[in-house]
Amino acid sequence: MNPWDQVLFLFNGEQAIRLWFALFLGAGVIAGVWTGFFRARKIQPRGFKWKTFRNEGLFAVLNVAISGALIGGAMSWLLAHGWISVAKGPVSWWQVAIQYALYFFLFDTWFYWLHRWMHNEPVYSWVHKLHHFSTSPNLLTTFSVNPLESLVNGGFVPLFLTAMAFVWPVHDHTMALITPTNVLMGLYVHSGYEFLPRWWNRSWATKWFITATFHDQHHKYFRVNFGGYTTIWDRLCGTMRPKYEDEMAAIGDRSSTTPPRGAVAS
Repeated sequence: MNPWDQVLFLFNGEQAIRLWFALFLGAGVIAGVWTGFFRARKIQPRGFKWKTFRNEGLFAVLNVAISGALIGGAMSWLLAHGWISVAKGPVSWWQVAIQYALYFFLFDTWFYWLHRWMHNEPVYSWVHKLHHFSTSPNLLTTFSVNPLESLVNGGFVPLFLTAMAFVWPVHDHTMALITPTNVLMGLYVHSGYEFLPRWWNRSWATKWFITATFHDQHHKYFRVNFGGYTTIWDRLCGTMRPKYEDEMAAIGDRSSTTPPRGAVAS
């Protein structure tokens, strides 16, 4: 095999897609910094603290190690003893869509009510307070959680799979959507940056889904915006911050007037 064929062999198929995605992501980050997009889209411009970031890194490592082992062990045991069964083989897209939507809205309900419960003493001090050390969240805040809280939130997946095994076993294609959703949503809402457009909350179709601003305000004000995926329960129960939509729109206004890095303001 000549050198050029070796290069093509190394960068074909899935590897080529991964390389393209990495380059695309890297170019996006550079462009975002250069154009001032990230600076303008920072939800709390002066909220970042290195000491908090350092501590959250430590807590994140401990939490992932402990809760990952416990939840992973529970999943393995349930699979081995037949309590969980994952369907394989051909499946219609609408079946995957229904199962995914069912998980999405059931988890949101589970998260909302248990999240509100965890804000009550003594549960707050014992379980949830660690996650709120950061009033201006960042990516590490996603994983900086008491392992007990991770068991509460992460425990929904084996519970959902066990219940569905008796009714309509979840397909592995559905699981391929559920797992990334949990991680990506967690990272997005704790990112500290709002990437969604200002019209998001003005559209009837999209205003029901939470944003980074929505969850950022939960960390800042504590007693509002409890939803995990949607704003539905917060709207129904009156726990959504009244100024949330206006404050998100203000971030969009700010981003439209922020000059690129290095530009001289007039």
